[in-house]
Amino acid sequence: MIAFLITLLLSFGPALLYAAIVYWLDRFEKEPIRLLVGAFLWGAFVATIGAIIASTVLQIGIEVLTQNATFAELSGPTLIAPLVEESLKGLAVGLIWLFFPHEFDSPLDGMVYAAITALGFAATENVLYLFFAGYVEDGYSGMAVLFVLRVILGGWGHAVYTAFIGIGFAMARLSRSSTVRILAPICGWMVAVFLHALHNTMAVLAGGAFGLAGLAMTLMVDWSGWVFAFGIVIWELRRERSWMRDYLAEEVANGTIRVDQYRAACSVRAQISARLKGKASRTFFELCAELAQKKHQLAVVGEERGNSARIQQIRADLAQLAVQI
Repeated sequence: MIAFLITLLLSFGPALLYAAIVYWLDRFEKEPIRLLVGAFLWGAFVATIGAIIASTVLQIGIEVLTQNATFAELSGPTLIAPLVEESLKGLAVGLIWLFFPHEFDSPLDGMVYAAITALGFAATENVLYLFFAGYVEDGYSGMAVLFVLRVILGGWGHAVYTAFIGIGFAMARLSRSSTVRILAPICGWMVAVFLHALHNTMAVLAGGAFGLAGLAMTLMVDWSGWVFAFGIVIWELRRERSWMRDYLAEEVANGTIRVDQYRAACSVRAQISARLKGKASRTFFELCAELAQKKHQLAVVGEERGNSARIQQIRADLAQLAVQI
C-alpha cells in the first residue's frame, strides 16, 4: 500500500508540476481552468483505460491473425500504442475544439490543451509502470530507476507528441480553407503518432542489443523534439505579442485603454508583475489578449460565431476595468 502511494506521488506530483509550467507558458490569454482540469482527467482516466483495453484487444488480434507471438509483442509498443494512445488523447482536444471553438484562439491554445491531456495520461501510465514494472519486479530500486527514466528524463514525451494534434486542430479552427480544416488535424495526428512510434521503437532497441548507446540516442532524439516544440511555443508567444501591439494600438487611440496599460499588455515581464496585483488586474490583461485575438480572428476568418459582437463586449468590459488598473 505504501509503495503504491509513493508511485502515485512520484507520478502525479511531477505531472501536475509540468502542467503548471504549461499553464505558465501561456502568458497572454489563459485557458479556462475547468477545461484544463477536464482535459487532464480525460487523459488520466478515459484515455488511459481506453488505451489499455484497445491495445490489449488489438495485440491479441494480431497474434491470432499472424500466429506469431513475438511479432504481436513487438507491434504493441511500436505500432498499436502510438496509434491508440494518440487517438484517445487527441479525442479530448477534438472535443474541446468542437464544443468550445471560441477557446481556440491560437496554435498555442491547441498545444496547451493537448499537453495537459497528455500529462494526465502520462501520470496514470507512470503509476502503472513504476508500481508493476518497477516495484513489483525489483522493489524500490526498480521504482527509482523507472522514475528517473520515465518521469525525469522522459517526462515531456507524451505532451510533445500530442501537442502537434493541438496545433492541427488550431490551424483548422483559424483557416478559411475547407481543405486545411480537414487535413490539418489529420496531419497533426500523423506527426504525433510518428514521434510516439519513433520513441517507442528506439526505446525497445535501447532495451535490447544497443543498451546504453540506444538509450542515449533515444534521449537525444526525444530532447531534440522537446527543444523544437519549445521553439514553437516561443514563436507563438512572439506572434501573439505582435497581435497585441497591432490590434490594441487602436484601443489606445479610441481611449479604451491607456498608453501605460497598452505597454504592459504587450510586455511579458510587465504583465507578470501586473497580474500579481489582484483579480481585476489579471482579468484586465486577459481581456486585452482576448480582444487582440478576436480582432485577429475577425481579420482572418471573418465574422464566424459573432466575433464582432464579442469584440464590442470585450471593449466595453475593458473600458470599465481600465479606470481600476
